[in-house]
Amino acid sequence: MNELRAAIDRGAVGDRLWLYSNYHCNLYCGYCLTESSPAVQRRTLSATRMIALARQAAELGFASIGITGGEPFLLPHMPETLAWIADCLPVIVLSNGTLLTDKLVTRLAPLASLPVTVQVSLDCSDAERNDARRADGNFAKVLAAITRLQAIGVHVRIATTGVPDNESERARLCALHEELGVSHDDHVIRPVVRRGRARADEAAVPTSQDNLPPELTITAEGAFWSPFAPTVADGRTDTDLLICRTTTPLRRPVEELLRLVEDRPPGNDAVLGIR
Repeated sequence: MNELRAAIDRGAVGDRLWLYSNYHCNLYCGYCLTESSPAVQRRTLSATRMIALARQAAELGFASIGITGGEPFLLPHMPETLAWIADCLPVIVLSNGTLLTDKLVTRLAPLASLPVTVQVSLDCSDAERNDARRADGNFAKVLAAITRLQAIGVHVRIATTGVPDNESERARLCALHEELGVSHDDHVIRPVVRRGRARADEAAVPTSQDNLPPELTITAEGAFWSPFAPTVADGRTDTDLLICRTTTPLRRPVEELLRLVEDRPPGNDAVLGIR
């Protein structure tokens, strides 16, 4: 699709297609964009659907696939699905890291030879503060998961949600990821966004089309402006950044996104990113 490739090349839209594999999670985080927890509506994309979307994305001109949730590894098919998707395009999957046991990581071993990155969440440099934000035992589980993934040769990134309180904590986080063998380029720090469970948090960053770069995002409920867009408030999906309900074929939401951005100036000054 020449129009999409041209828009990507001039910086009008992102080159990654995002897929919300599911909305349920084994954790309950106070700032979660999707109000995820074990008991929420699952809103899943099937393995067949995700693979089909990845194939269409490659044909249309996207450069990579991002998979988020919820917790993607709650879906039993996820290791094999990642391999199928990686045969189409490079893929990054966002995970809380707590389900990456020896047994599951063994199933991920084939990904070492494929363009797959696993991004795990780690918010603080010590167990006490990190676990207070996420769950008891989270810190130890995530560090163990990073070690297991590296041992089989899978590329690992670390994501910290919430800007560190001070330079000292930022330095401790950097020292930790270096100790774990994760480079500076593979450590992303992103703000808490004023959506989902954090929608009443005055310290969180408000979002709109003005400060969210357009990165087409597909969920079970439709196509959205950004991976920050299909958030949940009181159990209902937000639709303020909905592009369209139609996601098949993928060309349809791509065309709608391009229509929305055609009058925007080249590039953008967006300050947020989920990568």
